[in-house]
Amino acid sequence: MRIATWNVNSARARVERIGAWLDRSDVDVLAIQETKARDDQFPAAVFTDRGYEVAHHGISQWNGVAIASRVGLEEVQVGFPGQPGYGDPEEAEARAIGATCGGVRVWSLYAPNGREIDHPHYAYKLRWLEALREAGTAALAADPDAQIAYVGDFNIAPQDDDVWDVAAFDGLTHVTEPEREAFRALGKAGFEDVARAYTPGPGVYTYWDYKGLAFPKRRGMRIDFVLASPALRARVSGASVDREERKGKGASDHAPVIVGLDGEEGLPRDKKKEDGA
Repeated sequence: MRIATWNVNSARARVERIGAWLDRSDVDVLAIQETKARDDQFPAAVFTDRGYEVAHHGISQWNGVAIASRVGLEEVQVGFPGQPGYGDPEEAEARAIGATCGGVRVWSLYAPNGREIDHPHYAYKLRWLEALREAGTAALAADPDAQIAYVGDFNIAPQDDDVWDVAAFDGLTHVTEPEREAFRALGKAGFEDVARAYTPGPGVYTYWDYKGLAFPKRRGMRIDFVLASPALRARVSGASVDREERKGKGASDHAPVIVGLDGEEGLPRDKKKEDGA
């Protein structure tokens, strides 16, 4: 089985690219973030026409998360326990959806951006991540053998080599110590990044800004992750970042991350063919 995560930066704008990527990558489960659609606007047919079941959670033209699976989609849950909202009064946002797919509890997560260090959104981001850690801790306390995948856009570059130039981010979000500590806390709770061992840096990124020719200049960030519980981590056999999907007209500013389980290499099927696999 292969699980992927991809911030598509508008599912409606990316329908053709999503369909083409599903055809060539042949993944079993895809967690999607930043769909930018209400539930009634979400282009579900691009998944169902290809044999995937899909669950989507979208409230407005912002945020939005989904899970598409061809190995079962059960026990769909919108939001994780204790997930905070944003604003005054506090309102829920479409940033988390979970489902059991082929025996794995998959969570598609879109962490708050944080905006600026002195912005209320930054404090919200830290509260959101702490609530996720608490939910994960409780889940593993209830069942230490649970196979859980926290996947998505965490809006954090945990290490200096996860950004093209850490000095360029001085005073900005995504690289601050509180954010990085919140990410490390997820690892300490049992949810560890399983793609890095197969995609070591520096220079391995999952996001490139549209501005300033960031992609061709290789000025990116690694902010999209697959975090696996101990029982699931034991099944991981490969991973890749599909940088090719960031190329060309109409691309998202993020690249998909693929993780393979039980002997799968974690590569798009077309890449395996190119390599002679």
